[in-house]
Order: sequence, then C-alpha cells, then structure tokens
Amino acid sequence: MSTITECLSQVRLGEPQVHRNLVLFPLIAEKIAEPHYLLLDEALAQGCARVTEVSESGSVPELSFINECDRPVLLLDGEELVGAKQNRILNLTVMAPAHKSIIIPVSCVEAGRWRAESADFSSAKRAHYATGRASKAAHVSASLRNSGTRRSDQSAVWRDISEKSARMQAHSGSEAAAAMYQQHRASLDDFLQAFQPAEEQAGAMFAVNGRIVGLDLFDSPETLSSLLGKLVESYALDAIDAMQAGSEGAATATDDPQVMLDDTAKAAVERFPSVGEGEDLRLHGERLTGGALVKEDRVIHFCAFRLQVRDNAADQEGSRFARASQRRSWWRH
Repeated sequence: MSTITECLSQVRLGEPQVHRNLVLFPLIAEKIAEPHYLLLDEALAQGCARVTEVSESGSVPELSFINECDRPVLLLDGEELVGAKQNRILNLTVMAPAHKSIIIPVSCVEAGRWRAESADFSSAKRAHYATGRASKAAHVSASLRNSGTRRSDQSAVWRDISEKSARMQAHSGSEAAAAMYQQHRASLDDFLQAFQPAEEQAGAMFAVNGRIVGLDLFDSPETLSSLLGKLVESYALDAIDAMQAGSEGAATATDDPQVMLDDTAKAAVERFPSVGEGEDLRLHGERLTGGALVKEDRVIHFCAFRLQVRDNAADQEGSRFARASQRRSWWRH
C-alpha cells in the first residue's frame, strides 16, 4: 500500500457545504496529529522568517527563504508572495528547515513588473486559483520527471492569468493576478463566510458547477482550519469565473466525491528528494495530477486536481514542455 493510499484510507467524507455553485466536501481524518511546524503567515508575523529575491538581479523561478525560527515552516503549494521585483506563487509545498536558508521554486503571477517595490516579500494571504494550481502541478511533475527541476511552464501561467483576467474584467497595469481577487473582493468574502471547518476536518474537496475540481489534505485539523480561507478563495475565484461565463450549475455536485478519492488512491506515484525537509511525491493518472509532501511516512500536505482537457494534454506531453522550459529565457523584462 502506497503512502498516499494508506493516508486516504483513513479519511472519510463529511457533510457537504454549499454556496452558490461551489460545494465543499469536508475530509474527516481518523487520526489527528499535532503540527510540528509554523505556517508561512505565522513565521512572517513573528519576524523569524523572511522571503527575498535570490540576488540583487533576481531570478524569476526562484526565491530565497530564510528561516530563523525554532521550528520548520510549511509553505503551501500556490501560496502567493507579493512585493520585491514581482509577485510569485509557490510551485509546490515545501517544509523549510529551522535555522536554515533554502531556495524555493516559484512562478511569476505579475508579468508586467520587474522592479523592486520592497526588499522582502510579504504574504498575500491567499493562494493561486485552483485551475491554475492544477495546470502548474502537471508542468512541475513533468519538470521533475524529465529534468529534475521544479519549474512550471511560465508562459502558460502568464497566458492563463491574462485570459482569466479578461473574462473576469479585472485590469492591472502590471498584469497581476491580484487584480482578480481585488475586483471580486465582495463576492469572495461571501464565499468565505459560507464555509466553516467541521470537527476533525483535515482537508477539503471542492466542486464547481457540479464537477469535482480538486482537494487538499493536511496532517492536522489545526492546519486545515488555519488555511481553509486560502483554499476557499482559491476555488471560489474559479466558481465566480464560471458564473460570469454563464455556466453556473446546480448547487449539488453531480460528480461523486468518492470516485475522486478512489482515483487519487490508485494514481501512479513518483518520489523525489524535497528542496527542504521530507520527500516530494508527484501523482499522475487519467485526468488527474497532484503532489504531496511526506516526512517520515507522514503526509504533511497532499493536493490532487482533475485536469481540464488542455491541462491533461500538457501532462501527457510533459517531456516536450520540460525540454522547452530548459531552453526558454526566464527573463521577460
């Protein structure tokens, strides 16, 4: 039994929560663990961690994380960092060791800026929208498989943000993904108020317009409770996008959430050394992608997404994207 399969065997579905065209299925954990780490926002607020460019000249796909805290810091896949030369998102979940500095893999979500606004990054207190995380996850898996790197297809990230921003009528002089969250702040707040963590809930699966989009699962209900708002916003932005496109479906999901859990448990798994503590596990299956951070056989964070048609094609053609990303210049400015 794989680590992921064993983890999912100890999870059951809770009572769904619904707001408009977004459904949240709580993932209830049979085993409850205490987190041994700080979260990004906690570490930055305590002043014991910093995020900076890797050098004065900077590097688009990399940042420096300086952890002077007494505990490791958990950086979540898709969490957004704002400031410095341009806004970035985490390419995958990382456990930054205590009292160490590491280089973390990121993607740019602000194509039109390459100038310093601050020396350090701050937390945007949000995560990238879920469909964007799904596409990124497929490309990061391909990058690991083919070149041992953790890079996204940066051009695809920029293109997706541009197309989504246009649909959502969110305009930014620097082409920042942040504009979409600002434009739809009131609606996002409504979604945030509608969803609350259930007892012993360690994860969440989401459906938009009756279709399962993805899930996130943690080793602790305490971690889920702290990060649920970021996850809700991530999926809610896609739900708002779907409503604006005139495709708002029934509130009750038509996809079976248990099928998503079963498909995820059966997905192929590849293991890689992590940039921080633990191991990176990458998942891929039919119309499925995702990843997990595992430390000492404990799944710290696990995410899985249903791929859209074009994302699935990208995953299947991972070799081509990985080779192209090696040749591509990461400087757009």
